[in-house]
Amino acid sequence: MARYRFTLRPWWILSHVFVVVVVVTFVNLGFWQLRRLDEKRDRNRVVTSRTAEPVAPVDDVLSTDDSFADAGAVAFRRVTATGTYDADRQVLVRGRSRDGAPGSWVLTPLVREDGTAVVVNRGWIANSGQLERVPDDVEVPDGEVTVTGLLLPSESRGDYGPRDPADGALTNLARADIARMQRQIDEPLVPAYVQLTEQRPEPGRAAPQLVPPPTVDEGPHLSYAFQWFFFASIGVVGYPIILRRAARDREEDAEDDRAVGPPGGDDAAERPLPSATVDLVR
Repeated sequence: MARYRFTLRPWWILSHVFVVVVVVTFVNLGFWQLRRLDEKRDRNRVVTSRTAEPVAPVDDVLSTDDSFADAGAVAFRRVTATGTYDADRQVLVRGRSRDGAPGSWVLTPLVREDGTAVVVNRGWIANSGQLERVPDDVEVPDGEVTVTGLLLPSESRGDYGPRDPADGALTNLARADIARMQRQIDEPLVPAYVQLTEQRPEPGRAAPQLVPPPTVDEGPHLSYAFQWFFFASIGVVGYPIILRRAARDREEDAEDDRAVGPPGGDDAAERPLPSATVDLVR
C-alpha cells in the first residue's frame, strides 16, 4: 500500500532486519530451553530409576578393570565399599559452592584389602580461595570404614575452564578428575567416584558436610521458554503496530500541511494593499 511506502527507506529496512533477527533469536532461545527441559527430564528418569535399585558392592557395578567410558552407564547407582582412607593423598576440588557459600569438595582415596582403591567425595568444606590443600583439622577417620554413596562419573574439562597441571602430585583440582588422581596414586582406582551419603562409623563433627543428593526437579526451563516466546510475540505483534502508527502519523502531518496552506493564508492574493503601498505604486 502507498501509505507504507516509507518503510522501504534504508533506515526502515535496517529496522525490519533488526526486528526479524531479534524475533528469530528469541524463538530459538525458547526452543533451546525446551530441549534443556527434555534433557533434564531424561536425566531425572535415569536418576530416579538407578537410585531405586538396591545398594550393591562397587565392584559388582564398576570395577578397576572397566574404563571411564563405562561409568556413564551406571551413574547414580548406590554402591558400598570398605577400606581405609588415605589422608596423605586426598585433594580439594575447587569452586564448589553450597547454599551460595564458596567452598571445595574433599576427595579421599579409600584403599581396600585387595590393593585397589575408590575415590570418595567425603563432602564440602568452606573455602573462599585461601586453601591449597585439605586442612589438617578436617577429620579423616582412622581404621577401616564402610561407605555408601552414589557412583558418579569422573569429571573432565570441556571446551572451556581451568586446566590442572599434567605432572606432579597435586593437592587441589579444578574438578573431580579421577583420571588425574590416578597419576599420583599407586593403587588402581575405580574409574568413577562415590559421593558419600552414609558412613560407618559415622563421620564426626570435624568431617566435611555431606554433598546433597542430585535434585530431580525440572528447573526453570519451561518458564524460561515461555518468557522467550513471549518476548518474540511482542516483536511479531508490536512491530506492525509501530509501523501502522508511523503511517498514521505521517498521514496526519500531511493533512495538517494541506490545511495550513501557503504563508499568509489562502486569501492573501485577494486582500487589498495598504494605502501607502498604493501611493508608492502610483
